[in-house]
Amino acid sequence: MSYSTLLIDVADDGIATVTINRPDKLNALNADVISDLDDWFTNAADDSSVRGVLLTGAGDKSFVAGADIARFRDLDGSLGRTFATRGQAVFNRIEQLGKPVIAVVNGFALGGGSELALACHLRVASDTAVFGQPEVNLGILPGYGGTQRLPRLVGLGLATELILTGAMIPAARAYEMGLVNHVFASDELMAGARKLMGKILSKAPIAVSLSLEALRHADQPLEDGLRIEADLFGNACETEDFKEGVEAFLGKRKAEFKGR
Repeated sequence: MSYSTLLIDVADDGIATVTINRPDKLNALNADVISDLDDWFTNAADDSSVRGVLLTGAGDKSFVAGADIARFRDLDGSLGRTFATRGQAVFNRIEQLGKPVIAVVNGFALGGGSELALACHLRVASDTAVFGQPEVNLGILPGYGGTQRLPRLVGLGLATELILTGAMIPAARAYEMGLVNHVFASDELMAGARKLMGKILSKAPIAVSLSLEALRHADQPLEDGLRIEADLFGNACETEDFKEGVEAFLGKRKAEFKGR
């Protein structure tokens, strides 16, 4: 299926590259982008040809430089809540895909763009990338999950400073804070992202999916998180991949996982 705001490429190895394609607008989020992301990720959840996703932006300037600010002129309290909850639902869908999603940040990741990257499981960035939550400059606050996901990733103190000052930070600082996992030269970014995804996809698919589910509850009270972990561990023990992994380890051979 084709989309007006997305470019989709699914390689033979199961790595799907999803490119937000509005370079003339620095790939800013609008209703069409949100709708297209919602539709594609909904379908990808059950698409066996998609094993992992690299999410990026078109061009060399921007991943996603926030939302389409012109849309904000018509927002009031009710419309603002609807605007926020719609974006939150789509970003939750990405986070809960059950397959690994890596944000490949090739430039500006500001406002909603930063929040989109936060909804992905991992983030890699070019050395020219810039991150920020500048919503306070518009008299609002992050509405697509930034106030919730950013503290969980970098800690409350750093997240508070970034959100309250609206500061923009370079990729090197984002790496120091733990906001991104790797920084690559611009011409090596996609290759680095594919290598990281390939390493993940070499592991047992069900174990990866269950690990993502367990990690999603890492902010819960420890007792609750441990209960969820134990349940998911039990589920993993019922898979053929578990038996294959154990036998391969004991037999000193490479495991051949089937995703069953």
